[in-house]
Amino acid sequence: MIGLRQGLKRVFLGILCAFFGPVVLMEAFKNEGHPFYWPVLVLGLLFFGGALGYGFWGIRTLVVALLGKKRKG
Repeated sequence: MIGLRQGLKRVFLGILCAFFGPVVLMEAFKNEGHPFYWPVLVLGLLFFGGALGYGFWGIRTLVVALLGKKRKG
């Protein structure tokens, strides 16, 4: 049951990153002349990476929690 809870948390974090990533990235592209352009752009890209990472990691955790570990042979 703990694996299921962890998987849901990771998927939820992935979904949050998937919403924050485009918002932060669009704010960076709107303010290209601003001195914080590069840090905000990198932050938006990190959110996108976090969305991918947490999404896949969470789905993997959910699958292992629901179906069990893969047996060899």
